[in-house]
Amino acid sequence: MIEPIIVKNISVSYHGNQVVRDVSFTFPPASLIGVLGPNGAGKSTLMKAMLGLIRKDSGTVHVGRQPLNEVRKEIAYVPQRSNIDWNFPIIVKDTVLLGTYPKVGVFHRPKKKDKEWAMECLKRVGMEKYANRQIGELSGGQQQRVFLARALAQKADYFFLDEPFVGIDVSSEEVIIDILKSLKAEGKIVFVVHHDLSKVKTYFDELVLMNKDLIDAGPVEQVFQPGKMTKAYQRNFSLLDDLEVTM
Repeated sequence: MIEPIIVKNISVSYHGNQVVRDVSFTFPPASLIGVLGPNGAGKSTLMKAMLGLIRKDSGTVHVGRQPLNEVRKEIAYVPQRSNIDWNFPIIVKDTVLLGTYPKVGVFHRPKKKDKEWAMECLKRVGMEKYANRQIGELSGGQQQRVFLARALAQKADYFFLDEPFVGIDVSSEEVIIDILKSLKAEGKIVFVVHHDLSKVKTYFDELVLMNKDLIDAGPVEQVFQPGKMTKAYQRNFSLLDDLEVTM
């Protein structure tokens, strides 16, 4: 059963400087959530802190009544492409197969059904014909599709993607957002750190808007407003049309 994600009072510091301050929000199942804010707002830091990838000063993250760490097998994370070693010698189908390990177990050899499932996930992102390519030979958009396929292979209920649309082609972006919307339709909860304001209203139904502090969190219609965006980005958004620009 997919439960709400409940974040309470998360704060994070680097070298004594607080970069995320007392952020709280709750989102129910079947949510596709954009995490917005200017460069340096703490978006990626918040996501990593939620997942326990970096140390928090304070705060908790629960999935329903359980601490997030207790449902880690149900969580898939796609990091920023710039944080991945694309020279690592691994082929595409084996990259996706890694997504089965949280449930199969690191010390168990994948079975035929696991390999077939990995290929199904590759097909879902339109990358099956590249199955035997080295991951480093692919374009940025193709690499991002493969890592989404790896996330799909986990059969997770909660998805976290950090800037998945940066530096990729239009067709890959369309494939990815269509899959994210289908995950939402399946009842999953999907968080996406995002920067392109022109796509916000067509991509997301919920938003987290922040600039170190939380500005607001909730439905797009509530959060994506000129006054709140002006506060977050510290530039004037006097009209709704001003928001539909690329930052």
